[in-house]
Amino acid sequence: MKVFGSYRWLRRLVLFFLVFVLSACASKHLEGSTDDSNFSAEKLEAQKRASIRMQLGISYYQQRQYKVALEEIKQAISIAPDLVDAYSVRALIFMDMGENQLAEDNFLYALKLAPDNLDVENNYGWFLCVNKREKQGLGYLDKVLQNQHYPSLSKAYNAAGVCSLKMKDAASAEKYFLQGFKIDPANPDLNKNLARTFFERGEYAKAKFYVGRVLQQDTLTAEVLWLAIKIERKLGNDAAVNSLSAQLRKRYPDSIEFSLLQRGSFDE
Repeated sequence: MKVFGSYRWLRRLVLFFLVFVLSACASKHLEGSTDDSNFSAEKLEAQKRASIRMQLGISYYQQRQYKVALEEIKQAISIAPDLVDAYSVRALIFMDMGENQLAEDNFLYALKLAPDNLDVENNYGWFLCVNKREKQGLGYLDKVLQNQHYPSLSKAYNAAGVCSLKMKDAASAEKYFLQGFKIDPANPDLNKNLARTFFERGEYAKAKFYVGRVLQQDTLTAEVLWLAIKIERKLGNDAAVNSLSAQLRKRYPDSIEFSLLQRGSFDE
């Protein structure tokens, strides 16, 4: 079975994690700090300034301005050297840059500062999976999944499913995807991966159900449209194939998927 997705999908998932970090890290630090009677006003102000720097770093990273993003994260760390999430975010930036050793160094330092930080374990587990250390990565992801109150649980299930596919364990992958779907049935990545799982197995009606949920959200990436076209083709729905093909041609005329459609390469 093919490993699902592409580098574009990996980047989207990493950005998903970053969005969660962005929304959670500042509030966790600041809310927790204000409850501490020994926490000085000066240190609280430093944490606020560091969080602002980190948010700027994430914003620049999303624009692929890596150098500026890293400088902002560096400034955040210089203000608050114990800001765990800053090291995790810097690791993700290095990961996207292909600087894997620097990424791992930052992940490990973050875990040294906070050994049970689920956000860091989640992201580090995904890093390991992406870098062909799937068994080790699943260990971290499974640890995260043991905490059913983790706010980003569905994304962790999705990551664990993709990690399992890289290990050629389709049965475990399906279980992870379905568990994630129960928690977040609107998650487009989970629906897409379930659609692919059933498509590869030849269960085309089930595949159509899940890819249809993605299409209903208007999450019409070239990848999703191409998958939907292949599913409808297997089901013999020529009208649906023609409609989806027209959308692929209109929206993504320069995509790899459209070139495959033009060649009739439905099995690549």
